[in-house]
Amino acid sequence: MNRAAALYPNDTVTLREVGLRDGLQLVKTWPSTVAKHDWIAREYAAGVRRFEVGSFLPAARFPQFADVRALIEQIGGLDGASSAALALNERGASDALETPLDEIVCVVSATEEHSQANARRSRADAVELIRTVVRMRDESSNTPIVNAGISMAFGCSIAGAVDPAEVLRLAEACLEAGADIVGIADTVGYAGPKQVGDLSAAMAALCGGRAFIVHLHDTRGMGIANASAALDAGARVLDGSLGGLGGCPFAPGATGNVVFEDLVYLCETKGMRTGIDIERLTAVREILQSEMPGEHLYGSLARAGPPPNLAWRP
Repeated sequence: MNRAAALYPNDTVTLREVGLRDGLQLVKTWPSTVAKHDWIAREYAAGVRRFEVGSFLPAARFPQFADVRALIEQIGGLDGASSAALALNERGASDALETPLDEIVCVVSATEEHSQANARRSRADAVELIRTVVRMRDESSNTPIVNAGISMAFGCSIAGAVDPAEVLRLAEACLEAGADIVGIADTVGYAGPKQVGDLSAAMAALCGGRAFIVHLHDTRGMGIANASAALDAGARVLDGSLGGLGGCPFAPGATGNVVFEDLVYLCETKGMRTGIDIERLTAVREILQSEMPGEHLYGSLARAGPPPNLAWRP
């Protein structure tokens, strides 16, 4: 079994908590490093194992990620846990490879317009960057997997409609460039269940026995319905953010991710065991409420609570 398959087996559901990265991209205030350590420790105790913890971007522009290395070090000491972080260029990838990071996340936009706004490069250049990052990784003493996420895969707030065939072409190009895993992102929450299900089924066929990632936003209230459709179509790796925080700073109209707690509940009610204790996970929201009192948190499970006498426990 290769390292990507070990992190993301295709025969069980895996949930990635992206609150510490995507969740903090648009916030005006953010948790202290001490609070972030507590966030990770408490989620780990609740059963979370896959954490996306930040971005290797200039601290002057994105000070909320200045402590990304400390979070990677923390997760490296947690048995069975793995860390992921975003790198948008070679400098970011080089910095990432100096750490014990488990997964470098690169982004390829589904449209030229968003690619230029987000990274100031063409889609072809973005695919070549993946090839470069894979080469850099292969020449490094550290060996994180390379994750290629295709943003705006279901519609672009700049260019409009996106052809699913183009998304599949880009996913295939990323795999050919050496990416260990690819993902599709509804960056601005345009999609409905049929669209998500259809593209997820096509991705499952393209990837064969390899897992792929589905990253959803709840902009129009379809996040959980879309996640269910993705699971039904063969997706086994989904992203979510504690409290539904998140949004792309280069995507007009972007709002938060699917609520991680609600995503856990969805999977469990579908008979897909996550190993995550919902009550303990939901309690971690206390950190966000304390550290970011001005940020609105979302989540139906947090509002209503889980049903009493649940038949399943992690």
